[in-house]
Amino acid sequence: MNVTKADIVEKIATQTGLTKFETKAVVDGFLLSIIDALAEGKRIELRGFGVFSVKSRKPRMARNPRTGDPVPLEERFIPTFKVSSEFQEKVHGKLHTDGAPERNVL
Repeated sequence: MNVTKADIVEKIATQTGLTKFETKAVVDGFLLSIIDALAEGKRIELRGFGVFSVKSRKPRMARNPRTGDPVPLEERFIPTFKVSSEFQEKVHGKLHTDGAPERNVL
């Protein structure tokens, strides 16, 4: 099951007593501030949650899979997210105790 932004807005509105309209404005503002900061090349650290940053991908030559012709790719900037250890432990503990199947990692 997926969780949508509307689901998050509804849950926050219920927990805070704010209207859904007010909560949506706060959630949208929060997300836009993250996007704007990353677009400026800034790093965002949310303690207990994780770190958003931007990584650079070097320019390279790729190939068109249909024709095999070389295609130059310019330098690209990719947003990344690294989860905090607290976040990871909580997710692992919750899924592990709820009977989720364990995955074999080789």
